[in-house]
Amino acid sequence: MKQASTAFSGHQKMIVALLALTQFTVILDFMVMSPLGDMLMKSMNIKPNQFGLIVSAYAFSAGISGLLTAGFADRFDRKQLLIFFYAGFILGTLCCGLANTYYTMVAARIVTGLFGGVIGSISLAIVTDLFDISQRGRVMGFVQMAFGASQVLGIPIGLYLANAWGWEAPFFLVAGVAAIVMLLIIFQLQPVIAHLAVQRDKSAFTHLWHTVRSRDYRIGFTATALMSVGGFMMMPFGSAFAVNNLHVTQEQLPLLFMVTGVGSLFIMPVLGKLSDKKDRFTLFSIASIYALVIIIIYTHLTPQPLWIIMCLNVLMMAGIMGRMIPFTALTTGIPDLSDRGAFMSVNSSLQQIAGGIAAVIAGMIVSQKDKFSPLEHYDTLGWVIVGLTLPCIYLVHRVSVIVKRKLAKGAVVNTTSVAAEV
Repeated sequence: MKQASTAFSGHQKMIVALLALTQFTVILDFMVMSPLGDMLMKSMNIKPNQFGLIVSAYAFSAGISGLLTAGFADRFDRKQLLIFFYAGFILGTLCCGLANTYYTMVAARIVTGLFGGVIGSISLAIVTDLFDISQRGRVMGFVQMAFGASQVLGIPIGLYLANAWGWEAPFFLVAGVAAIVMLLIIFQLQPVIAHLAVQRDKSAFTHLWHTVRSRDYRIGFTATALMSVGGFMMMPFGSAFAVNNLHVTQEQLPLLFMVTGVGSLFIMPVLGKLSDKKDRFTLFSIASIYALVIIIIYTHLTPQPLWIIMCLNVLMMAGIMGRMIPFTALTTGIPDLSDRGAFMSVNSSLQQIAGGIAAVIAGMIVSQKDKFSPLEHYDTLGWVIVGLTLPCIYLVHRVSVIVKRKLAKGAVVNTTSVAAEV
């Protein structure tokens, strides 16, 4: 079977840019919780386990939302779904900025998660529909650059605003940028409707059931959930560990995140290209083992010069994204065209729920005598991540086998005309 050209057309580049901007705002909204963690814990006088619940509230609501919408995900134009959920995400982010107590913040994060948690799965479904599998590693490399951009631009600017005008300011920044991005989506993105022609299920429940009962799909779901538990475990208390254990000041935090983000911006496109040229499972396995070594070193770290902490953060990010990009590119090859929206929604839901569980577990493991004392047992998180990563490598191997089998049968194709003619 002749594959589509591996070069991106002008329209495809525009699609990648729009999806990257969308992911930038969603990731920034989630990622900013970590650097704001120490500030929020002191401002609202909350304990580590309560902050873990604030983080997990987003994740759990996002997971529930994804499961509820999975049956409908392949029954509508993906562009319209994206606009609907993006508008709700903007509303929820505004509510976060307006929250003034622990309980109102939890409620605001639930609203944000209900809408924001589905956006990633819709974006992945659009990528899978409009790009050939031989291009998806590079697409994910560019789209995931939003992660680095949020650290280079969003988080430092957000922290600067937070230090100047309070922790609420970053949420208003995210909402404002997201409103501009939504207008671009409305006027620039074309309808994505090819999947509507191959729908075979009459009801949303039947469609969801057909998706979750597939053995191949369940292997992908399990791998995603397990990797997400390990991936999310360190994140909620990253800034609190840097401030209270490594003695990074609040003024140095923006620089730390910015340097890490700059490193990501250089690393991710390279990883995306490698993911399209090399065996993705091999790349994932090497990156996983490498990441574990850096994570163990970092979680056992004592106060060091800032430049050493920066270097370790960049190295750790390279390992984490070295896992994520090939894995995400692999999972896009699992679902059939008719199931892509539902598969991505369920997959995203499990990712969010697993992340929420990870945040709760981390909050139970990590402790702090008072809000100015060092975090205790942060090193334990590193060993827990090691224990979760090893079985995850085995599951990703099974995902790789499934995708290769489908490729051999010619089952992994994109049937829209965009990849071939725009």
